[in-house]
Amino acid sequence: MSEETIRLGISSCLLGEKVRFDGSHKLDRFLTETLGRYVEYVPVCPEVEVGLPTPRETLRLVGNPEEQQLVFTKSGEDITERMTDWAKQRVAQLEKEDLCGFVFKSKSPSSGMERVRLYDRNGVPNKTGVGLFAKVFMEHFPLLPVEEDGRLHDPRLRENFIEIIFTLKRWRESLAQGKSAKNLIAFHTRHKYLIMAHSVEVYRQMGKLVATAGDLDTETLYQRYLELLMKGMRLKTTVAKHTNVLQHILGYFKTQLDADEKQEVLAVIKSYHAQQVPLVVPLTLLNHFVRKYDQPYLKHQVYLNPHPIELKLRNHV
Repeated sequence: MSEETIRLGISSCLLGEKVRFDGSHKLDRFLTETLGRYVEYVPVCPEVEVGLPTPRETLRLVGNPEEQQLVFTKSGEDITERMTDWAKQRVAQLEKEDLCGFVFKSKSPSSGMERVRLYDRNGVPNKTGVGLFAKVFMEHFPLLPVEEDGRLHDPRLRENFIEIIFTLKRWRESLAQGKSAKNLIAFHTRHKYLIMAHSVEVYRQMGKLVATAGDLDTETLYQRYLELLMKGMRLKTTVAKHTNVLQHILGYFKTQLDADEKQEVLAVIKSYHAQQVPLVVPLTLLNHFVRKYDQPYLKHQVYLNPHPIELKLRNHV
């Protein structure tokens, strides 16, 4: 695991900055104290950075999903154009930050990633809005993983997001070593079972692409590979997908495990499949056998250690 820090964009209030409309913050201790040990945050507060005071009148989204407007709740003043112009400049600046993703403040009319209240002409809200800055960011960086503070309280969504940002970091490290078919194959090989845990089908598509490495120019090859990588990693893992991968990994020990050891692993995988134990249990056992038998292929598989064990992400999935 590289010790280099991952850079993540984040809504400033989640770091404890008192920038909300009422002068408060929304400090998230998981983001600051746990994930924060491995991440360098780049804070953004659209409403303050666009020039609004703190405290301030609340804002809301009005209109329809295709034509959202950002207006002050009481005065009705429309700052859509002002916010959009600022957001376009800000995302251009963020290109220089080498971000691996962004964590948005949920429900915010400027920063909410999805399901933000959008009011129709009669003042009736529905949850079809997207915060103006978040919308511009996601359109500008379509391949970057994004999440919201609220969704990150879900163990599976949390593990998925963090798995993606660490994968993207490793991808950037691979790029730094130079773009070549050899380096791409090495990256693809190390990530085989991690990608399969998200989508066997996307892994097959990636394999076909890598097989044509000699027929494509390097830039096209790398761009298409990254698009497939992000597509695959965004698909959620499931107990069934993980079980499939665990059984594949067990297959590498056919000639090494004795009958009792094999039965032990099968029993633990079965318990995981029945959701009686978390994923960390079969993985701990398999990692033990990888070390014990010095299994050459598996000891380089990212799936077995995709992020720092201290995050305890696989204790809950």
